[in-house]
Amino acid sequence: MATHQLPELDALERIIELGAGQLESRTVASVTLPQGGVYPIHAVLLGNPDKSVPAVGYFGGVHGLERIGAEVVIAYLQSLVMRLQWDSTLHKQLESVRLVFMPIVNPGGMAVGTRANPQGVDLMRNAPISSEESVPFLVGGQRISARLPWYRGAQSAPMEIENQAVCEVVAAELLTRPFSVAVDCHSGFGSRDRIWFPYAHTRACIAHLAEIQALKHIFVQSNSHHRYIFEPQSQQYLAHGDLWDYLYKLSCVQTQGIFLPLTLEMGSWLWVKKNPRQLFSRHGIFNPLIEHRQQRVLRQHQSLLDFLSRAACGHRLWLPHAENRAQFHAQALQDWY
Repeated sequence: MATHQLPELDALERIIELGAGQLESRTVASVTLPQGGVYPIHAVLLGNPDKSVPAVGYFGGVHGLERIGAEVVIAYLQSLVMRLQWDSTLHKQLESVRLVFMPIVNPGGMAVGTRANPQGVDLMRNAPISSEESVPFLVGGQRISARLPWYRGAQSAPMEIENQAVCEVVAAELLTRPFSVAVDCHSGFGSRDRIWFPYAHTRACIAHLAEIQALKHIFVQSNSHHRYIFEPQSQQYLAHGDLWDYLYKLSCVQTQGIFLPLTLEMGSWLWVKKNPRQLFSRHGIFNPLIEHRQQRVLRQHQSLLDFLSRAACGHRLWLPHAENRAQFHAQALQDWY
């Protein structure tokens, strides 16, 4: 039994029970806190398991303080499970796509209220990949001490168990397919909602820049009043150990398919601006504390998560082809580089 209550984990397990028979779930790993208590890391899967169909991965709770990221993913999963009871269109869609959910990647950090995992390691600085250029002091990842933020872990140590769990699920469910996309939900940077794509460890552009541009293009066409900023993370800062950089580079080596990892970075500075009292709570810096604002945040990102599943289903209709790929690549270079 866990020694700390974790409402998000309770909510996720209720959804798993509610969707029994309509979804698959498994405990990929378990995290034990030093002070006692064991927390499972769940993976929940919906849709067609055939490796020939595309897939979308939804991830949250990587940083324990950013509870809203986990809550956004859980809210979308709950919506799907509820719709499965009556939505024949959704049943038809799930014949053509695999949906993979890991809403609480870092349950130990969430339970004790830290950005890092219980060992003090920042999971987004822990992958075996280092920046080719100088990074901001501390923020870009450091090996000085686990008592300081953004700790990468020891030089020779394997990745933390939480990251190993993510890598296992991504390798099995996303990298084995002709097309896949992932979105990892975070909060805390800036006052605008941003959709980041690799790289974080270098300012160089990724091999699938044209595909990212095409995905942005159809999103903007379909959501003319959106408020997201699409950009490479390197446009804001460089960092060591980015997990999605690592998995993207792995996909380029191990598979002929296309894997597009995205990070939804919800702009929490706006929440603090509207409610300055949140500055006195470390949870409030990263999460909307006023109930109506939290509900608004949970609602406003559902269309993005749903868009990604539909885009994956129809990827053959919008992915660049030989005749226009150079045009998309050139436009992306103009927009971002």
